[in-house]
Amino acid sequence: MSDDSLRRSFEEEEVRRLSPRACLASRSRGRAVPEQPCFIRTCFQRDIDRILHSEAFRRLKHKTQVFLSPTNDHFRTRLTHTLEVVGIARCIARCLRLNEDLTEAIALGHDLGHTPFGHSGEEVLAEISEEGFHHAVHGVRVVTVLEKGGTGLNLTAEVIDGIVHHSKGRKGPATGSPDQPLTLEAQIVRLADLVAYINHDLDDAMRAGVLTLAELPTGPVRLLGERHSQRIHQMVKDIIHQSATAASIVMSPAVHDATEELRDFLYGQVYPRPGIDGAKEKAKHLLRQLAKWFLDHPDDLYGRLHHQPPAGQPLRRTLVDYLASMTDEYAIGMFKELFVPHYTLEVAAARSPGTETRP
Repeated sequence: MSDDSLRRSFEEEEVRRLSPRACLASRSRGRAVPEQPCFIRTCFQRDIDRILHSEAFRRLKHKTQVFLSPTNDHFRTRLTHTLEVVGIARCIARCLRLNEDLTEAIALGHDLGHTPFGHSGEEVLAEISEEGFHHAVHGVRVVTVLEKGGTGLNLTAEVIDGIVHHSKGRKGPATGSPDQPLTLEAQIVRLADLVAYINHDLDDAMRAGVLTLAELPTGPVRLLGERHSQRIHQMVKDIIHQSATAASIVMSPAVHDATEELRDFLYGQVYPRPGIDGAKEKAKHLLRQLAKWFLDHPDDLYGRLHHQPPAGQPLRRTLVDYLASMTDEYAIGMFKELFVPHYTLEVAAARSPGTETRP
């Protein structure tokens, strides 16, 4: 058995089994820095492992999805959201005979650029940065520059493209936009992300008591179902059926419109509610205070970094990278450290009864 026979067998199996529309590992556009192929894994399987073992991926467990720094164990975090996207995306890819490994790698990495406190944090970093800020673009910076002490993960071009093009945001149609990613696998992740967050954000809002089933738009509920599992099933089934013969990954007009209506309902009627929006304003205030502190005290910022930035990198670029890397809990802890008065153990002991000294 030659050193690369296992990898080659996987690549040959892809050629035999996958659709002609699939992106094959053996035909990848490669990496920015050429490497010797792994003798066991295809290039996309290797990317999966690199993302799973990255520090940025581990931090997702303490980053907000909707509810900031949630204390309820059943609310989604950015990590559980990512895993839900992986499951939905792989199911679609499998049914369409597309590349599951590439799909999984993109899905695992799609939210690595997210800030603490979700999109509230993203808005603050956009204010601070001289270049603007978008989590998808920052995700590419994470995997190409910031990980591994400044060398990046050196992922394949297809995975990087999927990360930067995964986000739909609030505006624009769910499918058919002009900035489609290179591969059908990345298009799957884009829709899987939408399916996942629409349904689990509604589920979390109802779990938190800020939304009731009766308030959901009647049209989408009638078409897709009352429970979030029913809605996900109907959306995924529709994507598979509609995309089997289409040139891209699409929904039927009816399911597309229902999905858009649910998304508009989230942004217009759910996210602005006091139980959610009030916490977002507090999170923005917290990050703005941290940013002001470090802009006024750059030596403190540089002293906290595990890896120093390249010589000549602007202060604001370094600050944005640092703030974006924080988890909710870390940012809250730092705010308390810098701005909330507290006694040290030594002071508390000195002032405890029976230890006071008098002149």
